[in-house]
Amino acid sequence: MAKLFGTRLHYGWVVVAITALTLIISAGVRSAPGVMVVPLEQDMHWSRALISLAVSIGLLFYGLTAPLSGWVIDRIGPRMVVVLGLAVMAASMFASASMTSLWQLNIFWGALSGVGTGIVALVLGAAVANLWFVARRGLITGIFGASTSAGQLIFYPLLVWMIGTYGWRTSTLVMGIAAVALILPVLLFMRNSPADVGLQPYGATALHPGAQAASAPAAEGGVMRQALATPAFWLLATTFFICGATSNGLIGTHFIPHVGDHGISPNIAAGLLALMGTMNFVGTIISGWLTDRFNPRKLLAWYYSFRGLSLLLLPFVTSYTGLMVFAVMFGLDYIATVPPTTALVADTFGRKHVGTVFGWIFCAHQIGAASAAWLGGVAHDRLGHYGTAFLVAGVLALLAGGLALRIGTARRAPQLDPSVA
Repeated sequence: MAKLFGTRLHYGWVVVAITALTLIISAGVRSAPGVMVVPLEQDMHWSRALISLAVSIGLLFYGLTAPLSGWVIDRIGPRMVVVLGLAVMAASMFASASMTSLWQLNIFWGALSGVGTGIVALVLGAAVANLWFVARRGLITGIFGASTSAGQLIFYPLLVWMIGTYGWRTSTLVMGIAAVALILPVLLFMRNSPADVGLQPYGATALHPGAQAASAPAAEGGVMRQALATPAFWLLATTFFICGATSNGLIGTHFIPHVGDHGISPNIAAGLLALMGTMNFVGTIISGWLTDRFNPRKLLAWYYSFRGLSLLLLPFVTSYTGLMVFAVMFGLDYIATVPPTTALVADTFGRKHVGTVFGWIFCAHQIGAASAAWLGGVAHDRLGHYGTAFLVAGVLALLAGGLALRIGTARRAPQLDPSVA
């Protein structure tokens, strides 16, 4: 098998396909809260703020699990980590399907779901891209970001249809079954590193002497202690915090309820999110391609500034046509920030430390998302609308655009792994 893939198709592409499928299912599980806010509000008579709190708990655990997942991937490889993540996701969905009280909502639909999807998060994609690829890393990271978009594209309208036809409990069970079904392909085809199939990373040559070293699990400690002492880490963490707050925290959780407040049906709202997911797919692939060719700091500045402008316009857009334009604009850079952020982490802290360092930066992303998911619901309950929340998010995104230009400019941000710089 190694010989076959070494001469015709590098096995790394098989690992990419399995990882992409895993991220699609994980995105589907994470899509459920945004679709189920209103059905739970109507069926269980819980307030939007209480439901948003459960969403926030899920996003927080999602983020807190990611660093641990990245640390484990750096040491034992991704294969069994993916299996564990899928199993926890399935357990969360099966338990959530029978919940009847708020504590179950917070534990099963919030914390347990967050842990499962946090194990199988974008940290997995970043680690796989850097373990298996020397060339095309930006493109591969873009593909993984696009897989998350594809999960939204598939599951938002599917969940809305299933909830309308079969109810939210049956729809939740289907999500659990989908997670279980993917475990066998992962066990059969996923591999931890190119060495497992007798290969070097894709694109490894004599010009990349650190390629093989990057394929092996990292052994040295103190990586995060060094990273925490660099301005680059805190700039990356701060901008990604804002990314999480303005994307899956606020828009991912509250866009469908916001659209519903303007008299647009859930089916049409899900269609708008599907459109957003389509543009996200396109934007993230293009972002990966651009990251391989242009300065990632400048790309991030453009992405965050563009996002900020679109969010500042959203409170004044209430028609279907206007919301469709917003879905296109916002979708183009919903996850487009991931490839340049991952590239900056790899270039600054070393490719074999990507799982660990990016895991903590992604944790900051999810803390931002959790904060915005909860505060968005609180703002709606207090003010009766989301307008103020969108305006604040727009200003924060513009701030992130300015901060992105400072990443890596200070000479105090040394490469932690000079052999693969």
